[in-house]
Amino acid sequence: MARETQRFWLTFNEESNRKPLICEMGRKFDIVFNIRNASVTPAVGIIALELEGERQVLKDAVRWFESNGVQVELVEINTIEG
Repeated sequence: MARETQRFWLTFNEESNRKPLICEMGRKFDIVFNIRNASVTPAVGIIALELEGERQVLKDAVRWFESNGVQVELVEINTIEG
């Protein structure tokens, strides 16, 4: 299967902000990740995350983040780079 790259904004609430979810995602799924931008306070974390992998694996990772209390939004490439 072909690999693809997608970028997401992840919003972590106070509870999910304290967990190493990006590290866990990298171990759980066959995905290469790159943190493109981040703003983290004790109350909230907003991270622009680039994920590369097979489409179904990316979908599974997004669902996994959401099941762990993270809001996930697909973003346009220019939004992060611009």
